[in-house]
Amino acid sequence: MDFIRYLSELPPVKLDRLYESHFTCQAVLRSLPPIAKQYVLRLLFIEQPIAGETMRGWAKPEALGKHNAAMERLDQLRVLLETGGKSGKKDASYRLNPVFQQQLQRALSGAIGPPKDPLPPALASHKPSPADLNAYALKQWESLLLFLANAGAPGGERRGDQEPSKMIKGLLRRAGLMGTSDEGGVRISDEGFRFLLMDLYKQLWVVVREYVAEIEDQGLDGAQVTCFLMELGFYPLGEPHGVNRLSSLQKRVVEDLASVGLVYIQKAGGQSCFYPTRLASNLSASLSESSTWQPAEGFIIVETNFRTYGYTTSPLQIAILRLFTRIEYVLPNLVVGTITRESVNTAFSNGITADQIVAYLQQHAAPQIRQRVPVVPETVADQVRLWERDRNRVQQSRAVLYEEFPSQERFAAVVDYARQVGALLWQNPIERRFVASDGRHDDIRAFIRNQSRT
Repeated sequence: MDFIRYLSELPPVKLDRLYESHFTCQAVLRSLPPIAKQYVLRLLFIEQPIAGETMRGWAKPEALGKHNAAMERLDQLRVLLETGGKSGKKDASYRLNPVFQQQLQRALSGAIGPPKDPLPPALASHKPSPADLNAYALKQWESLLLFLANAGAPGGERRGDQEPSKMIKGLLRRAGLMGTSDEGGVRISDEGFRFLLMDLYKQLWVVVREYVAEIEDQGLDGAQVTCFLMELGFYPLGEPHGVNRLSSLQKRVVEDLASVGLVYIQKAGGQSCFYPTRLASNLSASLSESSTWQPAEGFIIVETNFRTYGYTTSPLQIAILRLFTRIEYVLPNLVVGTITRESVNTAFSNGITADQIVAYLQQHAAPQIRQRVPVVPETVADQVRLWERDRNRVQQSRAVLYEEFPSQERFAAVVDYARQVGALLWQNPIERRFVASDGRHDDIRAFIRNQSRT
């Protein structure tokens, strides 16, 4: 899940409503592929439709594939509307969505920008620095992830001292990341294990998607919430913003977002303000931009002998390493482990894929090996993928064992019938035993009863 995918799945009415915010329009523009972005800027101040054939001429012949991909993306997002001809035909004409066009014109002309609020005197002496905001965002977001990771620990063992709010727990359940264990406690789902290995940008949008859906289920304005989230992404980092100008729904959103680290709320002397953090900036960033900031520096070194060294004291990072690594030593600032067949098979059984494991090791590689090509040794990456293929070669299915036949003739007749209906899996004529697929059990049982009557 990411920003563009979220928008492309919305119905046209909701999407057009979001385009009434110039912040949403700017976020869409900078998330588009380069060619699509160029098309939008070329059409921005053109009011009449442009022929599809003309637009095809904007791309070089060798870039026709990129042109088609750009047109498809613009169509999915309703940024580009077809105004004439049949869909896909050369005589079709296009123009920008009028609502999107008007709001983007306003934004790029410099007529509007992020609001600025003076910092109340009671709060001026306690203004947080950008480093403080990053630390706060990291602490809050890791608290959420650690709670989820601990839900997969044996016995639901808690290793953190901060638990998410009831609202956040509800979002985790709603997203299918968490469920209820047989003992009545919480447990992480297969989807939750995969969530832990996602990059930050995708994790954010999984939570945001469910948050907006929850708001709408309560009969509130989900479009206002989404537009406000996009607006936060354009606020300068470290600048305070007052809450008095916000609507009641936006004030609630600020309170909710603070619990996951997207905003920091400062209160003193009966006055309050909020500061968007880098997490909020990531919401409306493009995929390439969002990948330039991660809450924590890389910390993992993987050797060709499958040994892993994690230079970290973070309980979250250690918990994630445990998902696919056999931990051998935990020192004050170092975790040593080994990637084994058993450890990755445990990960596979939890819904984690080999590609996700390799991608996580690459994304969180220690700075001193980031220049190494490849970052994860090929012997390790290839072996993890081979273990996954070996596991997928064998599929489990329910079966039934039939035995204790009174005669060899009765046994042979039933086996022959099971073979005819395609259910026979294994037989041992000497012991008069055979195994057949469970799906045909009722038919085989009926055949045996008929044989008994004759």
